[in-house]
Amino acid sequence: MKTSKLSIRLLWYITPLVILPLLFLGGFTLTNVTNSTQKQADLIMSRFVEQQQQKVFNYIDSFHSTAKLLSTSPVLSDFLSNDIHADGSYTRRLGALMDVFASYSEAYPDIISINLVSASGKSDAYYSNNLTTAPQSYPFFKQVLQSNLRQQQFMVQNSDGTTNLFFVQRVQSVDYYLKRPQQLGFIVLQVEPSILNTSILEAPYNNTLNLLLTNDGQILFSSDYSLRGQYITEHELEQVHNLADVGTLSTIELSSIDKIERMIFAVQMSGGYYFVSTIPKGVLYQSGKAISLITGLIVIISVITLPILIFVVVRNLLLNPIELLGAASHRVGDGDLSVNLPAHTNDEVGVLFNDFNHMINQIRHYQEQLEEYKHHLEDKVESRTKALEAMNSQLELAIAQAEQANQLKSRFLANMSHEIRTPLTAIMGFTEQLLINDKVVNDKQHLNTILRNSKHLLELINNILDLSKIEAEKLAVEQAPLNVVQLVHDIESIIEPLAREKQLAFSIHYELPLPRTIYSDMTRLKQILINIASNAVKFTEQGKVSICVHYLQSKQQLEFVVKDTGIGMSEHQIERIFKPFEQADATTTRRFGGTGLGLCISKNLAQLLGGDVTLKSEIGIGSRFAITVDCHINEPKQSLELLTEKAQLIPEKDPFLSFATSSFDANILVAEDNPDNQLLIKLLLQTWGLEPDMANNGAQAVEMALVNDYQLIIMDMQMPVMGGLEATKMLRHAAYDGPIIALTANVMNHDIDTYIEAGCDKALAKPIDKDALENVLVSYLNLEKDNQNKWDSLLKSEKFQQINDNYVANLPSYLQKVNSLKASNDAEALRSVAHSLKGSAGCFNFDDIYHSAALLEENLLSNDQTQRPTLIINLINAIEQTIAKSKETA
Repeated sequence: MKTSKLSIRLLWYITPLVILPLLFLGGFTLTNVTNSTQKQADLIMSRFVEQQQQKVFNYIDSFHSTAKLLSTSPVLSDFLSNDIHADGSYTRRLGALMDVFASYSEAYPDIISINLVSASGKSDAYYSNNLTTAPQSYPFFKQVLQSNLRQQQFMVQNSDGTTNLFFVQRVQSVDYYLKRPQQLGFIVLQVEPSILNTSILEAPYNNTLNLLLTNDGQILFSSDYSLRGQYITEHELEQVHNLADVGTLSTIELSSIDKIERMIFAVQMSGGYYFVSTIPKGVLYQSGKAISLITGLIVIISVITLPILIFVVVRNLLLNPIELLGAASHRVGDGDLSVNLPAHTNDEVGVLFNDFNHMINQIRHYQEQLEEYKHHLEDKVESRTKALEAMNSQLELAIAQAEQANQLKSRFLANMSHEIRTPLTAIMGFTEQLLINDKVVNDKQHLNTILRNSKHLLELINNILDLSKIEAEKLAVEQAPLNVVQLVHDIESIIEPLAREKQLAFSIHYELPLPRTIYSDMTRLKQILINIASNAVKFTEQGKVSICVHYLQSKQQLEFVVKDTGIGMSEHQIERIFKPFEQADATTTRRFGGTGLGLCISKNLAQLLGGDVTLKSEIGIGSRFAITVDCHINEPKQSLELLTEKAQLIPEKDPFLSFATSSFDANILVAEDNPDNQLLIKLLLQTWGLEPDMANNGAQAVEMALVNDYQLIIMDMQMPVMGGLEATKMLRHAAYDGPIIALTANVMNHDIDTYIEAGCDKALAKPIDKDALENVLVSYLNLEKDNQNKWDSLLKSEKFQQINDNYVANLPSYLQKVNSLKASNDAEALRSVAHSLKGSAGCFNFDDIYHSAALLEENLLSNDQTQRPTLIINLINAIEQTIAKSKETA
């Protein structure tokens, strides 16, 4: 195969990229091998010499200790205590001393002889394990006499090259009168240097030469026996001495021994001797040279072979597939679509081959489709024409639906305009008549008309708001205990007057058993039932309307069935009736009015409550609405209690939730910025015997609540200057613990949660529901009344009176303390006393002391000293008056 240009370029790039790092690595390896070999040898030699030095030192030290111990022997002292020839005990004492020498020789086999030498050099007692006679003299004895050392050792080389080791120990006695030592003689130990011979023969490397030199260069011991007794030159001895001082491995040529360059490590020992360990430099670096040679060979082979191997691998893995792909692409460009690349590995090149084959297949497939399109063009044109016609039909249907939706919107706006304007016209007209005409006769009837139209207008607005919340999925329902009988009774009280007004029969049917309590949203369920039941009355001209209540035990649902004998509906009308802004037909709006929102809202609310609203109807016969809601009686801590008798179907009213059964003397604050709402709330409270204070904004409410003692606060949430939310938080931070009732038009669950978290106890919706306001006021005022009664009882108790008397008895001490602090002008201490008096006097209702102490404390916290003397005098007067009053009452 012809070599491509890419292959040549790749080879040019690969070769230097591989060779340069390998050369650098080889040079680095060779350098490190040499350095590491020398460092390793230095470490091994230094450790070896140090070990031998320590071994020889321990050996010599042990015999020094032996000589010292022998010099203190009692037998030796007894032998030297008297003149050895003065009496006849000489032989006995000498025998005893020989026994001691023999025991030491047995204990230490290296001891050759033990000699007791007098100060004149004469041998007084001599023991030898080889039974030799005592030497006449020692070559080192003159040196011993000249030295002041008590212990000395000497190495003396024999004529045969062996060396003996001698240890000399002075033997002295103490003059107990003059306290001066007396020279009695010397103990001379001759030792066979076995340890030295062994240490010299040991070697860390082969061809190692170990020497023990004297300070004049004589070789006493050597691993080469033939060198013993020889001398090295003074220059070589000086080099050895310098190496011993440095303590490192260095290169020296010992010409007096051989002509070989050696690596030498030397150390100086006690007595002026040198321990020298040498190894030929060539031997030491022989292994390093072999490693360097092998490393160089590996580098050369790698430099030659690696680029070739990399090139071969890259060519097989990459270049050959690229050339194959290029050839295939060229054939495809020439129009040959029969190309198919062979299956490759699962790597990226294999994926590229598969994608190329897939592309060719897709091109072939598209060409086949193109041919097919050419052959069936007329069929496709015809089918496309039919599709366009179908699309036009759908477009026309969509246009018609859009027009219908537009008409529905216009109709809804017209209905809403009519529905809103009708009650507004009545409200505005009758209100204008009442304002202009002072002689209106039926003013109560006019007011009832205004109220009825206002409620109707409120219902319209609520329906629109509910629908918008449902569509935005923002409407939340709750699960609270709900009395079924009370609920039905409330519905009956609203629907029955409407039916009676149209002369229709109205009835309630209970199918027992029924649950006494279910868990649902009473407001929303009541809204559904009132909406459907009022529709039943509205669309029924004659006959009856009934509500049937029964419990679906299998589904655990409560069902309300509302039947009427009204106009009824067709199947087509039933399909439209639950859609927003739609009624049965246009005539329905003209005859009965309405917005078409009620049933849509009711169905959505029923589904939110876990049920539904279904309808069955026939034209001219009537309609049957079935409303189901989930009872939620299987929740934790909720039990099912069934009503099984008709006597249990009488609604109960809590007597404590009515002003008719309660009387309160309560101080109430109302925070409301709207003057009309102020008048309305005040009028409601006055009808219940309550006279409230009014605040125009939250700031005024906070100020008034902190000054006056209010049992309950009604707080509007939207006010200028400061809103109700901020005011409530400030009151709770100021330790106001009375009930705060939120009054707001925003009654979504998350809004109510916000008010409760801020510190409100309850939330009431606008416009104000009289019954809801009455229930809330009575429940909280009853609680406040109970708490006040308990507090009054506590104030009248004997225990409180005893505590009160004790406090009064301590007032003179407070008075004395205030007078003394007034004289010393200690402001900080006086402020502490005023603070204590304020807190305690307020608890025991001594208002004069409380207010005087509070004013003084406030003044002491500021820098104003002009009023301070007057305030101190006022506090003193208040304490004195309280003490005087207590004495009068006593």
